[in-house]
Amino acid sequence: MSNETSLDFASVQAILTTESITVHGAELHGVLTGLVCAGFTFESEDYIVMINDLFNNGEGLPRAVKSLVKSMFAKVWHDIIDDSYGFQLTLPDDDDSMVERGHALSVWVQGFNLGFGLQQKNKAVLSADVKEVLIDFAEIANLSDEMEEDEDTEQAYFEIAEYVRISALLCFTELGSPPESKSAEDTVH
Repeated sequence: MSNETSLDFASVQAILTTESITVHGAELHGVLTGLVCAGFTFESEDYIVMINDLFNNGEGLPRAVKSLVKSMFAKVWHDIIDDSYGFQLTLPDDDDSMVERGHALSVWVQGFNLGFGLQQKNKAVLSADVKEVLIDFAEIANLSDEMEEDEDTEQAYFEIAEYVRISALLCFTELGSPPESKSAEDTVH
């Protein structure tokens, strides 16, 4: 799982489907990102229990899924603290249908808001910018699944996905808890 290419959307979804875990790969990535962006600490491993409770009724994650979740969590951390803004959403490829990509973006932001809410319960401390992001994400989560396969829809999708990506980075900048030492960046690889 340490190979970055194994964490693309298709690979993530294949592992979840093979192991009969009924969660969308984009939603899982969104939940993990939401936790991290809301201040979840790198050193804590409580996220495994949260994911298990959310998506597997607390019955214990299969080894392949547990390994996948750990790899995804490490990759979120690695990418989100990367100075070159390498963080990307785990979404279907550009050659997948617009409906599939739109649905994945929708469940990604739902997952983000869920993970964010599990970690950041005190809304009073959120800045106006972060509150606006959460409201926008709630609206994006309700995007229609009836999307046209045309250039305008494609362009709108890319703009919304980029807004979501940058907004997640903004939330992390405001609320995230970077690992204690710079050497943690090496651990995250």
